[in-house]
Amino acid sequence: MIDFNTDDLPEDVDDSTFVNLRDYSNDFVYDMKYATADNFLKSKVYDCADCYLRFKTVKALIKANQKFIKKGYRIKLFDCYRPLDIQKKMWAIVSNPEYVADPKKGSIHNRGGAVDITLVDENGVELDMGTTFDHFGPEAAHAYDNLSEEVKANRKFLRNTMTSFGFRIFESEWWHYNLKKSARNFEVSNFKWNCD
Repeated sequence: MIDFNTDDLPEDVDDSTFVNLRDYSNDFVYDMKYATADNFLKSKVYDCADCYLRFKTVKALIKANQKFIKKGYRIKLFDCYRPLDIQKKMWAIVSNPEYVADPKKGSIHNRGGAVDITLVDENGVELDMGTTFDHFGPEAAHAYDNLSEEVKANRKFLRNTMTSFGFRIFESEWWHYNLKKSARNFEVSNFKWNCD
C-alpha cells in the first residue's frame, strides 16, 4: 500500500470507480462495525472490514483527514460503501427512514458517497460525541442541545471540517456524512468486493 499526498492521487481513475480506501492512505483508523456483530443488527453482515467508496469520495475524505491530522486527530471509520443487499437486511430490522434508508430508494451509502465516522486523538482514543455510533435516539441529532460543552465542541469540530471538504451532514446522526452534489448522481449499487 502506498500513502499518497492528495496532489499525487492518480488522475486516470474515474471518479465513479469503487476503490479500497486502504490502497490510497494508511492514515485512517478502522472499526468497521458491520464486519462484526458489534452493531444494532447484532449480526456480522460484511465478510471483511474493508472500506470501499467511489474515488471522488476517497479524494475528499483524504483531504479532510489530512486537516484533522495537522490538528492531532484522525478519522475513525465505522461504515463506508454498503451493498444494496445489506441495506435490505438493515431495513428489515429497522424500517424507520429516519435511521435506515428505504432500499427501494437506496441510500448514499449504497452509492459509495457516504461514510460513518468519528475522530480519535493521537493515542487512538475516541473524542466524546455524546452517544455511541448508531444510537437511535434524539441525542444523536445535530440539533440536540442538552450536551456538555466538550461534546458540542467535538461535534462542531467534526462537522465544520467535514463540510469544508464537500461533505454534508445527516441531521439525525452526528457520525454520518454524505459527499455533496455528486453523491446523488452515483447509481445505487450492489457491487461486492472480494475478501482475501
